[in-house]
Amino acid sequence: MNEHDIIEAENRLMANVFAKKPIVLTRGKGATVWDINGKAYVDCTGSYGVALLGHSHPKIVEAVCKQAEHLISCHAGFYNDKRVEFLQKLVSITPKGLDKAFLSNSGAESVECAVKLARKFTGKPEIIAFMGAFHGKTMGALSATWDKKYREPFLPLVPEFKHVAPDNLDKVREAITDKTAAVLVEPIRGEGGVRVPPDGFLQGLRELCDEKNVLLIFDEVQTGFGRTGKLFACQHWGVVPDVMCLAKPLAGGLPIGVTLAKENVMSALKVGEHSTTFSGSPLVCAAACAAIDVLLEERLPERAASLGAYFKVKLEELQARRRIVKEVRGLGLMLGMELRFEVLNVLLKMLERGVLVLDAGKTVVRFLPPLVIEKSQIDTAVTALDEVLGEEENARLPGATAN
Repeated sequence: MNEHDIIEAENRLMANVFAKKPIVLTRGKGATVWDINGKAYVDCTGSYGVALLGHSHPKIVEAVCKQAEHLISCHAGFYNDKRVEFLQKLVSITPKGLDKAFLSNSGAESVECAVKLARKFTGKPEIIAFMGAFHGKTMGALSATWDKKYREPFLPLVPEFKHVAPDNLDKVREAITDKTAAVLVEPIRGEGGVRVPPDGFLQGLRELCDEKNVLLIFDEVQTGFGRTGKLFACQHWGVVPDVMCLAKPLAGGLPIGVTLAKENVMSALKVGEHSTTFSGSPLVCAAACAAIDVLLEERLPERAASLGAYFKVKLEELQARRRIVKEVRGLGLMLGMELRFEVLNVLLKMLERGVLVLDAGKTVVRFLPPLVIEKSQIDTAVTALDEVLGEEENARLPGATAN
């Protein structure tokens, strides 16, 4: 099939719920993807953060092929060697004390488990989340998500969720009641604009939750696994939650979700109270084992820290030169550039120049490249962005010139 036929067929046969870009991707390697016509693109989306190790990493490919020859599916009602290997490797790298895991298939599922776990462990119904938060689109995760465009079509949602102003400990304290089970927070708000909390906020949140005997849940679906320059974003602030949600890149590109908790918390769930058919699939666990090996052997968190600092400086140089850039923020290779107008046109123009980028809300250009991206590819992306911003600036601010 040619490009036109593929686009037409997918539009006709697939639910129209994705904001699609007009290209057909067929191949990827590292931080490069190719479309059906052979055009190469620098991928600064990482498939929405999933391809953290790069596309089709050879060790992931090898692990998947090898495991597929042995056993693809094994329900968690039976024990499995590859599942145990993954669990052992996972708890060896996660913050101390988070040593019991529930395995699922997505970030939203990992949050759903965390919400149920908090309610079961505490016997209380209320979950406090934050304005600007994004935790997924299944009904429980959606109830914790802030944006009304996601929420309003599906009201009424799960009750006993409340949202408070972000980065404000006083507002959290005011919101906590004798019904509060947990506070759910992203260490860095991703979909909400790549917003890093002020120093002291997460530490204060930990202290407040301890004081009020409330669970602290970190949603590290986007920030975890080396993305921000540490294995987990919470390590930048030295804070360990009671429950942590992981997903996206953890299995090298295959679907996975993980809810980690302290053993006494996770033990609140009894046999049959929470499960999923594909929990701990041997195929996914084999990929996840290889992914952890790659992450550590290639020192990718360190690479994210150094290349992220380089990328951020380059973006800040654009900010100094382009009046339409409002702010640059982020940690590691999780970066955002806020503009003074909506960014859709920027995304499309970048695509034309062979660079894929994301949005994070209407006015933020977001960068989630594979951690294996090369410095030369960052330079290519920044050069293209400079050209696009120049065009947009000239169109929107007549007479504007670069400094």
